[in-house]
Amino acid sequence: MSLLSDWFSNNKTSEKTSRPVLNEILETIRESAIVVGRDTRIVACNKAAYNAFARKNGELEGKRLSEVIRDLHLHEAFRQALEDGKISDIELEILLEKLKYDVHIAPIEIDKSKNAVGIFYDVTQIERLEKVRQEFLSNISHELRTPLTSILAFVETLEDGAIKDEENNQRFLGVIRKNAQRMHRLIDDILELSIIESGKIALDAKNVNLHNSVDEIFTNLSGKAKERKIKLVNEVAEGAFVFADAVRLEQMLTNLIDNAVKFNAEKGSVVVGLTRKNDKDFISVADTGEGISADHLQRIFERFYRTDRARSREIGGTGLGLAIVKHLARLHGGEVSVSSTPGKGSTFSVELPQISPKS
Repeated sequence: MSLLSDWFSNNKTSEKTSRPVLNEILETIRESAIVVGRDTRIVACNKAAYNAFARKNGELEGKRLSEVIRDLHLHEAFRQALEDGKISDIELEILLEKLKYDVHIAPIEIDKSKNAVGIFYDVTQIERLEKVRQEFLSNISHELRTPLTSILAFVETLEDGAIKDEENNQRFLGVIRKNAQRMHRLIDDILELSIIESGKIALDAKNVNLHNSVDEIFTNLSGKAKERKIKLVNEVAEGAFVFADAVRLEQMLTNLIDNAVKFNAEKGSVVVGLTRKNDKDFISVADTGEGISADHLQRIFERFYRTDRARSREIGGTGLGLAIVKHLARLHGGEVSVSSTPGKGSTFSVELPQISPKS
């Protein structure tokens, strides 16, 4: 807790503390601060408390604490401070607004009258970041453990004599290489996403011939598409330009088209198109795969989120491609979205600000 909290905690019997002095002190506090009297009504608070708790309640002064914040543990802590002079530190969670606070409550004497002050430290963002960190560590550990386990198993098999098995040793080495490459791609994507999220990359945006870019990506992915008999269709008009960083645009579309090929139905199709509306370009990548159920759509762009983990691992996805697309689209001042019908396919759309090509 802060030095100011210590001051409130130690200021239980001071006869010098008056309302004007208290109000001045409260307004120097960045955190929300509320002072409650013996009748549990709020006698003073700062602007931060108004911003956090007033909402539709209007004025805070004069209201009972229970009218503003409904939490039994909080009310009990204030009661103990008022009646027993007890100092408390509690956790407060406001479920409807998904907010969390660490609250320091201490008795304080104002004009020879017993009161209690609560300092509310908003830890919502810290809690969210910690949750993201834990999820990331859990996911990355799991994603690295799977190929590493396979590598170690086949290395041990080779060490135990399979290295001399001419019928299988090359196959075992192939599995080791495949899993090592998978780990390499995962690490590359983690580093790439980290750089993108840090905002340390600079975009070199200019007019890019989208039709030609899509053709180049199709050429690079033609081998994968041919294996699964996927038809690649470029519906972008020749000579159509979009304003973007050419390298990052290729990265976004490669991720989307590669996913559309991998998760498509055999003998399906991938269609890339361009529409223009309200000074914005919308690049669409549509597939004819199984589609994505509604409960997955809201989370599809999260790191490591997969609708089918087993299939994703089988085809070699890292689970970071769509997160990279999301961040790159936002760096361009745009966004990425998805619509899907289970059993019929999905369409991903990259929105970019539209700037006409120079003549």
